[in-house]
Amino acid sequence: MTLSERAATGTLEEGNLAQVPPGSARSILLTILGELVRHDQEPVWTSSLLYVLEGMGFEERTARQAINRGATAGWIKGNRTGREVRWELADEGRRLIEQGIVRLGSVGTQEHAWDGRWLTLIISVPQSQRKVRKKLYGALRWAGFGNPAPGVWLTPHLDREDEALSIIKELELSASTLSFSGPTRAIGLSDQQIVGNAWNLEDTAQAYESLIARYSKVVPHGADELLFTHLALVNEWQRIPFMDPQLPTELMPDWAGAKASELVSSLRAEWTQPARARWQEICRKDPAAG
Repeated sequence: MTLSERAATGTLEEGNLAQVPPGSARSILLTILGELVRHDQEPVWTSSLLYVLEGMGFEERTARQAINRGATAGWIKGNRTGREVRWELADEGRRLIEQGIVRLGSVGTQEHAWDGRWLTLIISVPQSQRKVRKKLYGALRWAGFGNPAPGVWLTPHLDREDEALSIIKELELSASTLSFSGPTRAIGLSDQQIVGNAWNLEDTAQAYESLIARYSKVVPHGADELLFTHLALVNEWQRIPFMDPQLPTELMPDWAGAKASELVSSLRAEWTQPARARWQEICRKDPAAG
């Protein structure tokens, strides 16, 4: 029985919690690479990856497709041994994972004091480069930028300047971008109005509350269930930076992210070691031995 089937039948949960939802096969694969493969620093059989992906509810065909697409994207590289393939992290995979670790380290926290200044970008995407819009918007949201008005992106985190510079350079938009930093003035939107226009924080708060409701009473039974539940939790947490701009307390007091962050930290402290131990057992099985 897969993770989703166990959750649906109630064998995973206590109380009336909703079932634990995994992300897409590709996003779960990236979670496996970051949580398990990167930690062990050893190549892994295709069968090991399939075991976990199938255990989390994906059909074999979907799981294999995710692995192949991960290789095409440069996340992993394979070495064939007879009919079997062993996979290891490639440079692009390491870059994505390390970038995510840095961002996740501060999700849900509001520790820094804000001096009232915004880092602001005004970006005009030429018609000849319209295909980069989706990538631009996704990269800026991951970096914590909000979009309060057409073509305007901003963040209260001035230390994101290097990241923004890298995005603009990579997408070749320097010639159509203006940037500056400073506080708002009396003209136009106030800071609170900017927050309301730039981010959908009601949805983000609901995502935090839903995560707390799903995981606060979950008790996995057995090594596989713990491994799969751990990966589902981490995968869901990894999606939060796309939603939470990590605004300072001055802009968003009593933020729900703090409670969710405490819960996730507590569960990861409890689950990480046994999850990795089960993963090592899975990886020790040679697929050639049947």
